[in-house]
Amino acid sequence: MTTVLAPKYRRGDIHLFDAQGEGFVYLASAGAIFALDEGAARVMALLGERNMAYGEMVQALIEADYSRADAEDLIRELRAVRGIVSDEIREAPLAPPAPPEDYPLQALVLNVTNQCNLACTYCYEFGADKIATPAGKPKYMTLETAKTSVDFLLKSSGDREVPHITFFGGETLMNFKLLRDVVLYANEASAAVGKRMTYSLTTNATLLTDEIIQFLSDQAVGVTVSMDGPPDLQDKRRVYKSGKGSYAVMEPRLRKLIAGHKTRAITARVTLTEGVTDVIRIYRHLKDDLGFHEVGFAPVTDSGEQTYTLDSDGMDTVVSAFHELAAEWLAFALRGEMHGFSNVSETISELIQGTNKSHPCGAGLGLVGVSPSGDLSPCHRFTDADTHVLGHVTTGLDKEKRTDFLTRGHVGAKYECSSCWARPLCAGGCHHEAFVRYGDTGHANLHYCDWIREWTDTCLKIYGTVAARNPEFLERFAARKGLS
Repeated sequence: MTTVLAPKYRRGDIHLFDAQGEGFVYLASAGAIFALDEGAARVMALLGERNMAYGEMVQALIEADYSRADAEDLIRELRAVRGIVSDEIREAPLAPPAPPEDYPLQALVLNVTNQCNLACTYCYEFGADKIATPAGKPKYMTLETAKTSVDFLLKSSGDREVPHITFFGGETLMNFKLLRDVVLYANEASAAVGKRMTYSLTTNATLLTDEIIQFLSDQAVGVTVSMDGPPDLQDKRRVYKSGKGSYAVMEPRLRKLIAGHKTRAITARVTLTEGVTDVIRIYRHLKDDLGFHEVGFAPVTDSGEQTYTLDSDGMDTVVSAFHELAAEWLAFALRGEMHGFSNVSETISELIQGTNKSHPCGAGLGLVGVSPSGDLSPCHRFTDADTHVLGHVTTGLDKEKRTDFLTRGHVGAKYECSSCWARPLCAGGCHHEAFVRYGDTGHANLHYCDWIREWTDTCLKIYGTVAARNPEFLERFAARKGLS
């Protein structure tokens, strides 16, 4: 006689966390968050000690004063959302599906010039990590190429009603005349086909004038300023070719921009490098002294070989400060106030949306970069890199090259990501960083996995606390982020 063993159950692909004294579960398979009631928390605790058969779980809940019917209903619900799974079920390995050939574009990053008036020592375009091959190529985009790019975006955006153009460089404002002409052309061209174009740009702010500020405000162009903090930190790496710092030039222009641009939030992007890790002082200066609406930080971890790359001690300093600002963000949220630390804001926004990424970002999928010559690339970080050209604005995207890039970059193609609960928000990390460090755009960025998991756990706890104590704030936050 054959004995049939009852299947055992184990926790699914989840991450458990506590917030405000309540238990929550984050489902990696769905990018969803659920509050755990007493019974579900009990099942999760039991399965944390050992795998259990169905009957054992039911009996444990009955002993905790659940009726059999309620116990069975609870287990059924946990199975349905894959909070618990049977050992009879072998999880199918993540596999990258064939990318949709006709996926509509949402945005173009228009590199209007590959020239810059600064010589920042960590620049990925001109520094030690550069992959661009600009020799013999146009330094400035022509109006003809720019108009063709706009037409390409409108044609490739499908049913999307509000496509977007981000202007980039080099230093974007070195080609402001083109930028102005492109906005005026795109406004008319998009309206002619029943769409509305939106705009943003990134700048070092050294070339801002009253005329430019007024135009950006009139056209509701979102502005991100690359800036690393007060004078001693800004001038450490953001310098002119002569070695002179840039703070004194940009500071008065920034104040005019923040005071004069009335239609969009002005944000700062800080690059954290060796010696530039005083996150709190940087944040206070940019947010409180200068008046930026939001400030985001990007630690340099690319190649691990450059002198400006953060070492483990530097990263520990950064993480500690991030947690201090995260606690401040939470305190603001509980009072119903917005905070300017965008590293938390962006993650909370993704958690509210239930983000479950197939790829780290929209590169090559809903977004492509355009070089001054009109070459298409996955994003602005690959502009003018011959080995990463995906087509041209006059002929469109090369479907075979695009498919290859997206297939390799899919989270399902990254073995190390398959068992990581944080993959819905990370999906392996930046394609460009992966290429610089590992030589493969589809490689998972293993050098910061622990940091990503720790940071995601922090933001999950913030989300859970706000959901428990001030859920209305999350609704208002989501609405505001949707309009920014």
